[in-house]
Amino acid sequence: MSLGPADGPLATDAPGPPAADGGAGVRAVDPWDGRLVHAGTGLLGEFNAAGVLDTADVHVARRVGVLGGEGDDAVLLAVALAVRALRLGSVCVDLAAVDRTVLGDGDELVDVSALPWPDPGTWAQVCRRSPLVADGAGEGSGRPLRMVDGQLYLERYWREEELVRLSLIERAASAPLADPAALRAGLDALFPDPRALRQRQAAAVAALRHVTVLAGGPGTGKTTTVAHLLRLLLDRPGPATRVALAAPTGKAAARLQEAVARDLGPEHRDRVAPACTLHRLLGWLPGRRFRHDRTHRLPFDVVVVDETSMVSLPMMARLLEAVRPDARLILVGDPDQLASVEAGAVLGDLARAAGTPEPALDAALGELGLPTGVVHGVVTLDHVWRFGGAIAELARAVQAGDADAAVAVLRRGDPALRFVEDSPAAGAGRPGAGQPGSGERDDTRADVVAAGRALAAAARAGEVDAAVAGLDTHRVLCAHRRGPFGVQRWTTQIERWLDTRRAEPWYPGRAVLVTANDYDTGLFNGDTGVTVATPEGLRVAFARGGPPSLFAPARLSEVTGVHAMTVHRGQGSQFRRVTVVLPPAESPLLTRELLYTAVTRAKEFVRVVGTEEAVRTAVERPVGRASGLRHRLRT
Repeated sequence: MSLGPADGPLATDAPGPPAADGGAGVRAVDPWDGRLVHAGTGLLGEFNAAGVLDTADVHVARRVGVLGGEGDDAVLLAVALAVRALRLGSVCVDLAAVDRTVLGDGDELVDVSALPWPDPGTWAQVCRRSPLVADGAGEGSGRPLRMVDGQLYLERYWREEELVRLSLIERAASAPLADPAALRAGLDALFPDPRALRQRQAAAVAALRHVTVLAGGPGTGKTTTVAHLLRLLLDRPGPATRVALAAPTGKAAARLQEAVARDLGPEHRDRVAPACTLHRLLGWLPGRRFRHDRTHRLPFDVVVVDETSMVSLPMMARLLEAVRPDARLILVGDPDQLASVEAGAVLGDLARAAGTPEPALDAALGELGLPTGVVHGVVTLDHVWRFGGAIAELARAVQAGDADAAVAVLRRGDPALRFVEDSPAAGAGRPGAGQPGSGERDDTRADVVAAGRALAAAARAGEVDAAVAGLDTHRVLCAHRRGPFGVQRWTTQIERWLDTRRAEPWYPGRAVLVTANDYDTGLFNGDTGVTVATPEGLRVAFARGGPPSLFAPARLSEVTGVHAMTVHRGQGSQFRRVTVVLPPAESPLLTRELLYTAVTRAKEFVRVVGTEEAVRTAVERPVGRASGLRHRLRT
């Protein structure tokens, strides 16, 4: 028997007849839409049809309800929303605010105001009484969910957050010993510039505390400060200090290695292990396990993690388990950048958590003539050393949520900024929008072609260092992977501009992005390389924080083009010139953190392609990740 649109279960069981165009808040029912659940009735069916819940959210909630003996629609909706929250980066779901903060998945913006949200107070009470939910922060009860302070967690993620919180509190309670006179002498030698007051403070906190959070935007000198404070720690008398450098991605690890090696003297370099990814540092094993854990700690006395904004809650929990309680952990990053793709925003929680200064730390900083009042070991660098002018001004406006100021800076005509502005109907952001000479794509094409030709020339000549450096000349950054504003569309257009369509897959100048970790080669998701001609044949060169590493093309499996990438993939990298492609204002991916991260990837020039409405929407829409860590660090 055939099952068509007229007699299929999706057509008859979907709640309520939608308008022909889907109506406000409810997408049109397509009987073959894989996002809709068969026999989708009740609250789960309504929220699924509206585009809030995915099929996986609904199926997990139903299965958990069956196993736990819970059939209440409101409780099952809360379970589905908790599953959905993890998928979208939150650790938990706040039942009192979820009707105002939830957005659609992917590229869809969903109007949720017309959905039948349960009354928040009654909803929370029903969930607390459910056999699925443990109420409060007590010991485990074997239930799959937990409600704490009005926030509903899956039990596993509650335990991860509690592990991180307790570990940070315990490490703060035990202060390492430091000689005040020696510390003052070291600070004077390493930070003679009076403008480096915050850098001096950060180094002092790292010497006086087991966990230090070094926060700051691009160009504020975070990696230089790391190198200097490592020299301070390495020069201490006593047993040799062993240092590990790590980052979430291979690209970020290579940049950290390069910066630290440049500033450390030869007498210190042999005590600092080569920078690596966090997965490699912890010793990843099949089955989401790691070699180093609470029973087999890391051997290092100091562990530095760069780009910590990209570290998820589960990964932070594994790191804290593996770092010895008496070792120093230095977390470096920009809390205003995009957070981890996975659940959690630990750096942002730490940087913004309320608290009171530690009396002993305050007293020591006061004796050293440094600012006091440090909370949770967080020191924020605020002096921009690397770049300023219009790019820094735009970044500050975006950080502050000031849309008027951001638009004014973009339109001012500064040589470091260009706003390619158009109406939505004209298709701003599409590679084909406008014609050469119209201003829509001619200057973008000129940047792409100039960078690509220089890269190809160096690659054909076998100039490995120049070819690798050429990878960072220009990059197109997109919010979406697919669609007219996405990476795939721009990659296709750029390949036409560069005329790289060839019969052979590998040729000098082909730039690639690694899309999966490869522990055999030591290449990781996010690494970028370029194919170069060598006497041994074609090789793909990757920057590794020192001389480029060369690999035969046959050794690389999971790679794609790199001229355009998502803003998420560009995080942790810097480029001379950047073109930022903004999607329409309706895209849920358009956020303050995305725009800030994108524009701060540039060293010299930023081109923003999009509408004024898109810019304003991005600036005024911060990412809202639900988490209890920020509010519970003091307890």
